[in-house]
Amino acid sequence: MVELRVAGAQLPVTDDIASNAAAVSRAIVYAQSVGADVLLTPEGSVSGYRADFDPSALRVAVRGLAAQARDAGLALALGTCYVEDDGLCYNEVRFYDQRGQFTGFHSKQLRCGTLEDPPRGEITLYSAGPLRTFQVKGVVVGALICNDLWANPECTPMPDGHLVQQLARMGASVILHAVNGGRDGSEWSRVAWQYHEANLRMRARAGGVWIVTVDSCYPEHLPCSAPSGVVNPQGAWICRTEPQGEQTFVWTLTV
Repeated sequence: MVELRVAGAQLPVTDDIASNAAAVSRAIVYAQSVGADVLLTPEGSVSGYRADFDPSALRVAVRGLAAQARDAGLALALGTCYVEDDGLCYNEVRFYDQRGQFTGFHSKQLRCGTLEDPPRGEITLYSAGPLRTFQVKGVVVGALICNDLWANPECTPMPDGHLVQQLARMGASVILHAVNGGRDGSEWSRVAWQYHEANLRMRARAGGVWIVTVDSCYPEHLPCSAPSGVVNPQGAWICRTEPQGEQTFVWTLTV
């Protein structure tokens, strides 16, 4: 059995790279203070949840955060949109090991879009690479981004690939799930929360995996779109934050 101490940060994700980087920096300080091995941040937590960011400014910010995490002896699972060397934009979870080395990225697979033909939305803005796993402190982990996990049929024309189960078959025992979901405080937002929460529990149980999940909390006067915390392989919550505002947590997983 191996222990992996995972920190998560529910952060306000805006369109301002500097503000976002400052929030991630605060989370790195927290993760170091609680002795975490790896920190997970929300979808788009540096770039903002958008494709029209400044790629140069983003690269500088990401390099700075990776260096800060390296100095803290902390691995990163960093949610951000990013333009790769192939010139394509991806919605990513970027992995950095405890020495600050970039080890690869998960790109969002089940991208959101309208149900018309042709669809509109992020499905036209971001590219996707193959599903893959990563090593964090010797533990095989997978990453998913928002709708990758819950496959909301109103949010995408793409079929549900049951990506949690796919990653489990690829050897992953932990899924790091970065979220940035829409909500407006309406009844439908509450229905979506229930759908998201149920999916987290069912997917963890079906795959026999730990799921660590964090959402954006922006705007901070509204509850988040989904819970942030840790679900065990039996589908039970063992750690979760308050559903509103900037929050952090840490949990030691035994895998």
